[in-house]
Amino acid sequence: MVDVYTVKVEEARSATHEKPSAGPVYRCIYAKDGLLELPSHFQSPWDFLRDSAARSPSKPMLGRRHKTDSTKAGPYEWLTYEEAYNAAIQIGSSMRTRGVNPGDRCGIYGSNCPEWIIAMEACNSYAVTYVPLYDTLGPNAVEFIINHAEVSIAFVQQSKIPSILSCLGRCASLKTIVSFGNVSTAQKKEAEELGVSCFSWGEFLQLGNLDLDLPLKNKTSICTIMYTSGTTGEPKGVIIKNEAFMTEVLSIDQILSLTDKAATEDDVYFSFLPLAHVYDQIMVTYSLYKGSSIGFWQGDIRFLMEDIQTLQPTIFCGVPRIYDRVYAGINSKISSEGSWKKTLFQYAYNYKLGYLNSGLPQDKAAPWIHKLVFDKIKHALGGRVRLMLSGAAPLSMNVEEFLRVTFGATLAQGYGLTESCAGCFSAITNVFSMTGTVGVPMTTIEARLESVPEMEYDALSNQPRGEICLRGNTLFSGYHKRQDLTEEVMVDGWFHTGDIGEWLPNGAMKIIDRKKNIFKLSQGEYVAVENIENKYLQCPLITSIWVYGNSFESFLVAIVIPEKQALEDWAAKHNLSDDFKSLCENIKARKYILDELNSVDQKHQLRGFELIKAVHLEPTPFDVERDLITPTFKLKRPQLLKHYKDCIDLLYKEVKGAMV
Repeated sequence: MVDVYTVKVEEARSATHEKPSAGPVYRCIYAKDGLLELPSHFQSPWDFLRDSAARSPSKPMLGRRHKTDSTKAGPYEWLTYEEAYNAAIQIGSSMRTRGVNPGDRCGIYGSNCPEWIIAMEACNSYAVTYVPLYDTLGPNAVEFIINHAEVSIAFVQQSKIPSILSCLGRCASLKTIVSFGNVSTAQKKEAEELGVSCFSWGEFLQLGNLDLDLPLKNKTSICTIMYTSGTTGEPKGVIIKNEAFMTEVLSIDQILSLTDKAATEDDVYFSFLPLAHVYDQIMVTYSLYKGSSIGFWQGDIRFLMEDIQTLQPTIFCGVPRIYDRVYAGINSKISSEGSWKKTLFQYAYNYKLGYLNSGLPQDKAAPWIHKLVFDKIKHALGGRVRLMLSGAAPLSMNVEEFLRVTFGATLAQGYGLTESCAGCFSAITNVFSMTGTVGVPMTTIEARLESVPEMEYDALSNQPRGEICLRGNTLFSGYHKRQDLTEEVMVDGWFHTGDIGEWLPNGAMKIIDRKKNIFKLSQGEYVAVENIENKYLQCPLITSIWVYGNSFESFLVAIVIPEKQALEDWAAKHNLSDDFKSLCENIKARKYILDELNSVDQKHQLRGFELIKAVHLEPTPFDVERDLITPTFKLKRPQLLKHYKDCIDLLYKEVKGAMV
C-alpha cells in the first residue's frame, strides 16, 4: 500500500480545438481543506523581523568572519536582532532624507553579507520596493535593471562600486549610491560629477535616526522586483507582492511543522547561495521569522568548506553542485580506508537503507549502526546539520540516497521558480520513497499537468506527463513593464512553467524535461534535448554536457566536460603522461568518452536519432563568467552555440567526412 500525499480537487479536462488536454488539479494532502493564506495581522516581511527582535533582542542574528591578516579569517562575529533591527530603521530613515518614498525602487548589488539583509529590511520597513542587481551578470545587466526598474538608490558592495560608476552616466534615475563599506574620495567625485551622491555605509547611517514614524504597509504592495537571468533575451522583472512572499515563508514553516521540525531560535542557517535569487532570500526571511541565526560565507568558493566548518550550521540549503562536491569528498575518504572498514561501511549502508526503504523515518532507521559507522560523516557540513534542502537543478539519485543514508539529517529536494516565489514543490523530508522527486505541491499551490502532444507527453495517460502548471497564493503578479510576456505564461489563471513533469503513484512530482528545449532534425524528428542530456549525465566519466542539433543536420553532437580524475586514470592505464588539457585534445580520449556515452545510449534505449555521433572534450567547465550558464547552472544554449560554433562545425565536418 503506497501512501498518497496529494488530493484531487478538480477533474481532468479533455482537449479542445484551442487547448491541449489537462490532467486533474491536485493539492498537497496538508492543504486538502484549502490553500494556506496570509493571516490578517501580517502586512509586510518587516513584521517578521519586528516580532523576532521584540521577542529575542539579544539573540545573534547576522554573523560574518573578518580577516585577521591577509589570508586567515577569524571566528564569526555577530549583530544581535536588536542591533540589526535598529540599523534597518536608521538606514530606512536615511533613505527618506534622500527623497526615497514608499513604492520607490532601491537596488541591492553584492555578495551575501549583513549589509545586504539590513538594506533589504530597511526597504521593508519603509515600504520601498527592493530590486536585487545580479552580482554574477556584470555591469551591462546591472545597467539594464537600474533603468528598467527606475532604481533611484542603490546599496553596493565596495568592490562593485567601479561597475556601477562605469554605467552611471547612462542611468538617469539613479541619484544615490551607498557602499556596503567605504568609498574613496575619487569615487565620490566621479559620481558627483554625474549628479549622483555617493556615501560610505557609516556616513549614510548617520543621516537617519530611530524616531521617524514608519509608514503603514499593505500586503498587496510590491515587495520586490526580482530579475531572472533567463537563457535568452533581456532579464525579466518578476513582480512579487508582500502577500506572496510572506505566504511562501509561512508555508515552509507549516510543512516542516507537520512533517519534520520547524526552525527555532537555536537553529543556525548558512547563507551562501546568491541573495539576488529568491531561494536564499526566502530561506533567510524564514530564519528571521523564526528568530534563528544567519551566518554568511566570505564570498570566496575556496573558503566555502572552511566557513561551513567554522559556523557549524544546523540548516543547510544547497544546489546539486555543492552536494556533489560533498559526496565526492566523503567517497574519496572511504576509498582510502582499508578493506575491512570499506566492507563495514557498505554493510552498514545497505542495512540502514533497508530500514529507510521500509518506511522508517531518519531517527528510527538503525540509529545504533548509524552512530557506530556514519556519525563522523556529518562533519563534512560542520557536524550539526539536521536539515538539508536542495534546489535549482536536479540532484542525482545516487547522491541524494547517499546523503539521506549517511548524514543522519533529513533531506528534501524541491522545485521552484522566481515566478512561484521559490519552492512550489517539496519532497517530504522523512518520506524516503520521495528520493529522486521534487515531492508534492506546497500548501499554497495547486498543480496540474497539461499535455504536450509534439513531445508525446499525455497528461491523461496512466503515466501522466506534461507541462507543470500552477495557481495559488504564492505566484508572481506579472513581469514588470512586460504584459506581453505575462500573458504568454499566465493562461486562464494558470502559470505555465515550461517544465515537463510526471506524477508518480504517491503524488510526488518528477521533473523529466523542459518544454522549450526541443528542436527538429533534418529528417523531421523532434529532439527533447534536456531529457537526453540528463540521461547522458549518468555517465560517471563526465561532469557536464551540452548536446546540439539543428534542422539542417540529421544527427547530434556534443560539447562534454570530462571528469578530470576519470580521464587521468584512463591515461595512466594507457601509459599517457599528458596533462588534462592535452588529454582533452587526444583523439583516443575523445573516442573513449564517446564509447562510454554510447553505453549509456544502450542502457536507456535512446532512439537512433538521439545518439551522439561526435564529441569535443572541453577542459574548462561551463561558467557564468563566459555567459555559458545562468547563476542557477542552467545551460544558456544560444551563448554556448556562439562560443563553440567552430567546434560544432568541425564535429559535423568530421562525422560527414567519415561517412563518405
